[in-house]
Amino acid sequence: MARIAVIGAGMGAMAAAARLAVAGHHVVVHERASTYGGAVGSTARDGFLFDTGPVLLHLPAVYRDLFVKTGKEPLERCVELAQVEPASHHVFADGREVSLPNASRAGVGDALDAALGAGTGARWSAYMNRAREAWDRTRRPLLEEPLWPNWEVLAEREPYPSVPVRRLLRRERRATTLAEAGELELGDPRLVALLESHALAAGLDPRTAPASAAVLPYMEQTFGAWSVRGGMRELARAVYERCLARRVTFTFGSEVTRIVTKDGRAAGIELSDGSVEDADSVVAGVPPEVLARLTDEPGPWPEGGVPARTRLPSRLTVLLALRGARPEATPHRTVLHTRDRAAELDALFGTAVPGAVGEATLTVVRPGDHARVPDAEHEAVTLTATVAHGAEVTSAEVDRLVERAGAVVEGLRERLLWREVRTPAEVEAATGAVGGGVPAPALAGAGGRLLHPSNSTGLPGLYAVGGWSHPGGGLPHAGMSGSLVAGLIVEGPAFTGSR
Repeated sequence: MARIAVIGAGMGAMAAAARLAVAGHHVVVHERASTYGGAVGSTARDGFLFDTGPVLLHLPAVYRDLFVKTGKEPLERCVELAQVEPASHHVFADGREVSLPNASRAGVGDALDAALGAGTGARWSAYMNRAREAWDRTRRPLLEEPLWPNWEVLAEREPYPSVPVRRLLRRERRATTLAEAGELELGDPRLVALLESHALAAGLDPRTAPASAAVLPYMEQTFGAWSVRGGMRELARAVYERCLARRVTFTFGSEVTRIVTKDGRAAGIELSDGSVEDADSVVAGVPPEVLARLTDEPGPWPEGGVPARTRLPSRLTVLLALRGARPEATPHRTVLHTRDRAAELDALFGTAVPGAVGEATLTVVRPGDHARVPDAEHEAVTLTATVAHGAEVTSAEVDRLVERAGAVVEGLRERLLWREVRTPAEVEAATGAVGGGVPAPALAGAGGRLLHPSNSTGLPGLYAVGGWSHPGGGLPHAGMSGSLVAGLIVEGPAFTGSR
């Protein structure tokens, strides 16, 4: 039985802890905050309950596998999952609207044809077929296997099979970025907005994201979008309780200040009170800036490895408590597309544009879940927008977002009881990520800019887990990182991937 010290109680760290405990190891999780879950948070007030992190689950198979591998009770006995229908409703800049069915690529094509005109569904479906090829080529190395030592192969090879397009007398072109794929292969600005909204939700610039980012809408439309009764925090609770059932020890309010080394390897942790706890392995589920401080190194990964990404976009969340019942057949998630994509992208990834936050692509979440409201005569609504790293959001910009949400939430102004705002500063306080940065999923191509550092590090005995390491951000990716770290510790360097 090895002693494992885990730093942080985020989803990836807890997934690793549960698997390691089942393998017979003694696991102690040290969390500086007072609770578990990391970015998967919630807030309750006056009988209202809101998610403050992820609002939907994609690839639930990752957590089903975790629960199967760590106990007799399957995931569905621990949380109540439901596919949301429709998966999303979109309101485009020209006023056209479309509802996209859940996990039905044929249904999505039919819906697009009906809403946007004949032929749009076929173009989108053909694009998703090419996205499937990119998914098939990258699924194992980006989700199920430790990052290859020769990761440069993933960086140089673009897995998306771009279609050669000739425009009038111009030379034949092939898309290398997501924005180019939208322009050349989709054409219709509404389809382009639909495509790019998936990149924006992940904090990616479609102008520089590789064409392989097509896997993001492919994953959602193929595997579905799922809600959790009582909020996504219930998933975090279920993973936490599975850890407890496997005799993982949690110590909250326990801040790690240093990773102790001995004979050239990680040998334990030092806490803020000066005490030291020995360990055979240390698993760190913290942002790269924090890990660098703990190791007194600019980065614990070996020279030549994938560098940690910094200054990532953050998220703004506005919580709205409303009087009045949620109307029947209201979409769970509505996306209001911006009228000025160039200004939005400049504000996020380039030159700041005053007032751009208020005009950003806005997601309006209206769950039909009675567990989240005081009674059937009230409604809990969450607004989310991707914002720049460390953005200082003004009250006027929040007002503008709420005003825009009123286009799809009937009588919002008159129904509003109160609102709360979660800015990048609150994200930073909850997760430790400088500027409230939110890591994106790993993607192949783009010279390796969207890969993440490996789970094993240059310091033997130290492993990185969670969204800041391979395979990147997002609930399914966090779960997979836990699986990969557990495999590396249990099986050693010979471990080649999840089975």
